[in-house]
Amino acid sequence: MNPRLPDIYERLLNCYGPQHWWPGDSPFEVIIGAILTQSAAWGNVEKAIGNLKSAQVLSVDALRRLPAETLARLVYPAGYYNAKARKINAFVEWLWEGYDGDLDRLFELDVAALRRELLSVYGVGEETADSIILYAGYKPVFVIDAYTRRIVSRLGLAPRVSTYSAYQDLFMQGLEPDVAMFNEYHALLVRHGKDVCRKSPRCQPCCLSAVCPFPEGLRSG
Repeated sequence: MNPRLPDIYERLLNCYGPQHWWPGDSPFEVIIGAILTQSAAWGNVEKAIGNLKSAQVLSVDALRRLPAETLARLVYPAGYYNAKARKINAFVEWLWEGYDGDLDRLFELDVAALRRELLSVYGVGEETADSIILYAGYKPVFVIDAYTRRIVSRLGLAPRVSTYSAYQDLFMQGLEPDVAMFNEYHALLVRHGKDVCRKSPRCQPCCLSAVCPFPEGLRSG
């Protein structure tokens, strides 16, 4: 256990309160959102998901029958719409062929096996796979993104090797495996990274300033 990690979590939670993340009406919607949010602002992802809902195609069966060009048009607000349409199609076909389109069957796998399976799908990288596992599968894995890397580095907790797995190990080995807490912790880090610990940090109002060695205004990276 790393005693600093629970303390940081409590400070963020006291500052921002519960984030109620990930927004989505179903595990399948969460998965589609995880694919669409790659290199996209969440507000634009919500527009794309809204289009899919309005067209009544937010299901495995409907997306399998949907022409690629129609799917690309519907997800246009999320950016890189042709590439994301291909990724959604790849996931849906993979789920259909391997699990008869049944997410419950997929999520019967343990975390390690589930992660290996998801990483075999075109367009699913580590962050997307872990988002699916945590937020759609309700299994304890910590999601690492650019906000988390930045905050962890400024707090002086960065691992020696700057890899996804090294940052993830920091949390997985430093905290008890708890789905709800992993969910909330990641959401709080995203909120803090967007609002305060930006590329050019706003250190004065920071709720972590008492435990952060990062000098205000020293650097912007």
